[in-house]
Amino acid sequence: MNIRSLTRGDGVVIGAAVLLFIASFLDIFSIDGASSGASIPSAWSSGPLLLGVVLAGLIGAALVVVSHGLPQVPKIVGLDLGQFGVAFTVFAAWSALGNVFDPMGGVDNVGSASDAGVSAGTGLILAFIATLIMAAGAIATPLVPALQAALVPAPKPAAPQPYGAQPPGGYGYPGAQQPGQPFGGQPQQAQAFGGQPSQPQQAPTPQPQPPAGDFSPFWFAVPVPRPLFAEDGSQTPIAELAPGTWYLAVEQRGANLVAQTQDGRRGVLQDTSGIQRG
Repeated sequence: MNIRSLTRGDGVVIGAAVLLFIASFLDIFSIDGASSGASIPSAWSSGPLLLGVVLAGLIGAALVVVSHGLPQVPKIVGLDLGQFGVAFTVFAAWSALGNVFDPMGGVDNVGSASDAGVSAGTGLILAFIATLIMAAGAIATPLVPALQAALVPAPKPAAPQPYGAQPPGGYGYPGAQQPGQPFGGQPQQAQAFGGQPSQPQQAPTPQPQPPAGDFSPFWFAVPVPRPLFAEDGSQTPIAELAPGTWYLAVEQRGANLVAQTQDGRRGVLQDTSGIQRG
């Protein structure tokens, strides 16, 4: 699971899940006139509330976040994990709303609920707020661009190396120019003591220039998670490019790029807007 592929919307879902977990330990209802030492149960003492609100919300949040962190989301009966997670969060919010209106679940343990002054407790109200935020974040993330931004920003490219340092290795990163060597030229002959050249200077051999329009491989990073499609033109994603990871562009096809992942898979990146070149 790639944490850098998580979005701000995932951060909202994670925060709401933490709030829901805390609310599950608080009182689910309050009784007017009850003594401060009276024992009032939490969500862990109510089976319907525990299953329908707390566990449903936590499972939904986990499915939403995991689906965004996997390179390829598995599907169950034609639906991916993220869609199941959204359904769980909506169900949890709906169940929490019903419990707010009827905190005792229709069971009258202390006579008439209205006569006893029974109302939703702190835990139940916080659980409803948490599930509502969770469902809203899960639904709005694919629709709101601000929520699609990376939760963990991509690292900046390495700073230029100091004078005399060795160039970094690896395909696609050009080596540093030698001191005193003109760009594209041959190294000059060393001069003997006194400033006279030891041998006659040779004219630098001109380097062949690549024809205009030729493509050179380069490294790049994407600002938000983007799918990588198969090279045969099908619209089936073979991988998902995550922010914070460098990928190698090996070919250009019109406005699209053929990218290679770190595990050697190649595919077509159709949305190249906003990419950061290395």
